[in-house]
Amino acid sequence: MSTQRRLLVTAALPYANGSIHMGHMLEYIQTDIWARFQRSMGHEVVFAWADDAHGTPIMLRAEKEATSPEKLIERMHAEHLKDFEDFGLSFDNFSSTHTEMNRALVERIWSALKDRGAVRTDMIEQYYDTEREMFLPDRFIKGGCPRCGAEDQYGDSCESCGATYEPTELVDPRSVVSGSTPVMKKTEHYFVTLSTFSDSLKQWIRSGALQDEVANKLEEWFTDGLRDWDVTRDSPYFGFRIPNTEDKFFYVWMDAPVGYLASFMELCDRHGWDFEDWLRPGSNAEMHHFIGKDIIYFHCLFWPAMLEGAGLKRPTGVYAHGFLTVNGTKMSKSRGTFIMARTWLEHLHPDYLRYYFAAKLGSGLADIDLNFEDFRYRVNADLIGKLVNIASRSAGFIHKLGGGKLAAELPEPELQQRFVGEHPAITEDFEKRNYHSAIRRIMALADEANVYINEREPWKLAKQAGREAEVVAICTQALNLFRLLMSWLSPVIPHTADKAAEFLNTRLDDFSRIGEPLLDHAINKFKPLLTRVEEKQTDALIAASRESLSASDNTPNTEPEQAGKDDNMIQFDDFMQVDLRIARIEKAEEVEGADKLLRLDLDLGEMGRRQVLAGIRGHYEPSELDGRLTVVVANLEPRKMRFGVSEGMVLAASGEDGRPFLLSPDIGAKPGMRIK
Repeated sequence: MSTQRRLLVTAALPYANGSIHMGHMLEYIQTDIWARFQRSMGHEVVFAWADDAHGTPIMLRAEKEATSPEKLIERMHAEHLKDFEDFGLSFDNFSSTHTEMNRALVERIWSALKDRGAVRTDMIEQYYDTEREMFLPDRFIKGGCPRCGAEDQYGDSCESCGATYEPTELVDPRSVVSGSTPVMKKTEHYFVTLSTFSDSLKQWIRSGALQDEVANKLEEWFTDGLRDWDVTRDSPYFGFRIPNTEDKFFYVWMDAPVGYLASFMELCDRHGWDFEDWLRPGSNAEMHHFIGKDIIYFHCLFWPAMLEGAGLKRPTGVYAHGFLTVNGTKMSKSRGTFIMARTWLEHLHPDYLRYYFAAKLGSGLADIDLNFEDFRYRVNADLIGKLVNIASRSAGFIHKLGGGKLAAELPEPELQQRFVGEHPAITEDFEKRNYHSAIRRIMALADEANVYINEREPWKLAKQAGREAEVVAICTQALNLFRLLMSWLSPVIPHTADKAAEFLNTRLDDFSRIGEPLLDHAINKFKPLLTRVEEKQTDALIAASRESLSASDNTPNTEPEQAGKDDNMIQFDDFMQVDLRIARIEKAEEVEGADKLLRLDLDLGEMGRRQVLAGIRGHYEPSELDGRLTVVVANLEPRKMRFGVSEGMVLAASGEDGRPFLLSPDIGAKPGMRIK
């Protein structure tokens, strides 16, 4: 058995200013699957995190609701906690950044940074709201973009053209808080000099702690030189006051990541663990952060610099993921696709979402699309049609003909061993966060298990006198295969795994027992584990999520008028929604019964594999296409066809004779690359 590891696992802190939605759950499910997997491998895992409870937005919302920030974050904490528990997240502690323990840790790190000579002060000019008597953070100033002229843009970046700039560059700036025109005012701020840590940060980002694409992105920031980090906010502000000041507070990003450690320290105090031993440089304990790709800068530059300055261990791994889209577009309240976690739980089983996300999540930064037609298809085909079907078709015979006890021997032990032989590949996929690959392997084995049952037809044998023992043996084999599949899926669908464990009368979350079949073993009566997802259920979910728009909404129309628009033209924003990717054709084959179709098995790198049905039969021999690179529309809604489901579209040009010519990229392109 491998050496037991000590792992501190965290997910990015949800902001205590709002409810949990599907975008949050993508990350938290990804994190929880990894934590559960590591526990199943026998390692010591601590999953600790917290609410991000400081900042101007929380202060202003509390004021609007005529309550205190403390009461607001307490209410949101209880709501978040309930959502996480009901989704089956296996965290050991969910705390808040607004605790005395977090304050003490922040001040400890701050003092160490000052002792290191990594803190300076400077007078700066900031926008100031004279009506509210407060300095305005970047996101509380709006105006015209200084690059493209788009109106109603925030003070740090333009959502229209993507430009970044200083708030002082905005055209006709105004305060989001009062609507007044802000003025410039001087104030003294504290800065952490990141250049102090430049050399060590360069080494760390290439240490294997980060994904290659993240490390490459960080290199760009080093090229221009690391900027000093402003860690100050002026009063009024809801947060921790900077020691020895009257009206200066730590910027929320100063204390938020420290919340990981404070939450862990609470557990150390509770259980008598040695916090300093876990966090000292050189410790064999590991620290792994799961984050969204929009907060890479904070976690991969600021945070390791803070830890180094404080003499604490830097992260072993920081894993960024992409954004979530729903039905191919950004989550939208008007479309009903801005879905809250609680709304999901009121309409659909949490394991459905956990499984669907796992089936699409790789180790990279690719965005994930929650497509409801594909969602229903995958859940019904995989979980119901393949997985649960194995148990439901076998369990009854064990009770009817075997007295509720499995046979003493497997009729085909070599089949069991072949399944067990896949364990190293499946666990390696989970370890490297290639969940989609692990799911593919597991479901391929589920197909084999169903073939085994179909070929032996125990329901027919049960009708023949004297063959009862043979039926029990076949079903024993099937249920042992089911047990293996459910064990591997236990980190993904824990609620269902718990029910399966009760049915099989055994643990499923201990991978050290994966090679030991259940023989001469009593099982319990089978109860339905999951039911099919119907279209009316997802329709009801969307309807419940939709916010009706009316004239009383006072929502400004930010869409530009389209005078003289050509009906054959599309808008640039519409075109940008098309996700074109490089794909490798792993296998091409003719579709039986179809005159024009070839079935293409495509490899899209981090996005996984897709099946596409392409109307190019007769123009290409399947063997010509194997291994060829081509271009595919990767975010096209799956289409049910007579001969199967097509999960995208390959691009081709048409000659004068009507023959299609598949588009191919230049040499050097790799599967999964996005065409920009």
